[in-house]
Amino acid sequence: MTPIPLEKEALFPRMDGMQKNIKKLEKLSRLSFQDFCKEDNYDLAQHHLRLALEGVFNISSHILSRLPGGRAVAYKDMAVKMGECGVIPKDFVNRALIPMAGMRNVLVHHYAEMEAKRLYEIVCNHREDIETFLKHIRDFLQNLKSFQLEMS
Repeated sequence: MTPIPLEKEALFPRMDGMQKNIKKLEKLSRLSFQDFCKEDNYDLAQHHLRLALEGVFNISSHILSRLPGGRAVAYKDMAVKMGECGVIPKDFVNRALIPMAGMRNVLVHHYAEMEAKRLYEIVCNHREDIETFLKHIRDFLQNLKSFQLEMS
């Protein structure tokens, strides 16, 4: 059976949007903690982090849907499958992608409980994990033939 091709329109606009979210988060990371907590900065950080993490798992879902045995519903399961299928290195999955799944769920379902200090720490110290994810996806897209996939 011929695998369904990956769709450029499902991947590249999302990746571009994630890059924009990362830039917004980088700008917020330069604020002092006191300024980060002022006005709309905290809300903007939550918003851009949530959008970036939604992008991570939308991209993961799209890729996994094209790989044999890649089907996963829960976000943490998607993270694990990305490693098992060889799309993302397993050490990155364990160190960063699984925690991203947990953070995505917090931002979507428990956003009112998110402590400003925790969000600030993520924006300042873990934003690069999203960039690393995108790097791994770009590497994967350069090697589609080894996964017996194509792009449409």
